[in-house]
Amino acid sequence: MDPQNTSRKRIAVIPGDGIGQEVIPQALKVIRAAGADVEFSEFDWGADRYLRDGMTVPPDGFAMLSRDFDAVFAGAFGDPRVKTNIHAKEILLGMRFQMDLYANVRPVRLLDATLCPLKDVAPKDVDFVVIRENTEGVYIDAGGVFKQGTPDEIAIQEDINTRKGVERIIRYAFEYCERHKKLDGSPRKRVLMCDKSNAMTHAGGLWQRVFKEVAGEFPQIAAQHMYVDALCMQMVRDPRAFDVIVTNNMFGDIITDLAAGLQGGLGMAASGNIHPGKTSMFEPVHGSAPPIAGKNIANPFGAILTAAMMLGHLELTKEAEKIESAVLAAVLQKKTTQDMGGTLGTREAGEWVAERAST
Repeated sequence: MDPQNTSRKRIAVIPGDGIGQEVIPQALKVIRAAGADVEFSEFDWGADRYLRDGMTVPPDGFAMLSRDFDAVFAGAFGDPRVKTNIHAKEILLGMRFQMDLYANVRPVRLLDATLCPLKDVAPKDVDFVVIRENTEGVYIDAGGVFKQGTPDEIAIQEDINTRKGVERIIRYAFEYCERHKKLDGSPRKRVLMCDKSNAMTHAGGLWQRVFKEVAGEFPQIAAQHMYVDALCMQMVRDPRAFDVIVTNNMFGDIITDLAAGLQGGLGMAASGNIHPGKTSMFEPVHGSAPPIAGKNIANPFGAILTAAMMLGHLELTKEAEKIESAVLAAVLQKKTTQDMGGTLGTREAGEWVAERAST
């Protein structure tokens, strides 16, 4: 890094496994083409490294990321050669937990009506954000198995919710609603909390109480509530009903995949794992997709839109907008991969967007 250029943002790049090794290079190409003043450092954490020497993350890996970088740009993790998927768990969940990246932010935006499976839905109708608690819930792996392999086997998976964790993610959702506008420039006005408190009374009761308390601090924002099953139904009946959704780790994981279907599939979905004021991590949602890896057919737009999201987080707003505009142009002109109705390969689609972002 140039010691004279203190404004340059430092980004750690972890392509990971499967199609992550194809789509992340295309996203980096687009970032460079857009003129972002950034420096990349690439790390080989993933299945290949794990199979080679048994390492998932170096002992000081997460501390190093937090100390030396402004953001982390990750690809995807998961490889059928690693049956336990231990490397994916230790790298991806390790970053979320060890770096305390408590806010998983997933924008749901429809760029073209042809990408949505719902009838009579326009891009303006699908423009909401799901904010998922990212460091608690069932994903902390608390629990165990008793009498495994017998007819009396018992499996317990604990759902951990703390007052601190619930309050900070709900407050983040209201603050996000205050700060961010929709694609058409109109303000966001509603925060909806999703739970299953009619059945999960202990955790749901905590979420309900904290949501009401925090909502009282934001009287200008409408506070709403839905049970998760009703929300899933409403999401496909009328996505216009949503603005900002906040929910727990597991429900957020599920409803964001459903939401991705409204915007053209997982190949279009971006996400950020954020701790305000600290090094945050950005990753496309699609996963490693082993069956299509190495075939130059994976959709790179989820990674490219994630790159734009990362640049926006780093206050490189102009460059982020150039990238988003280039992706929109590609979608409208069908300069896309086959899953989106185009004829281009992964590399060719990335090159088209990079060329457009450079102008």
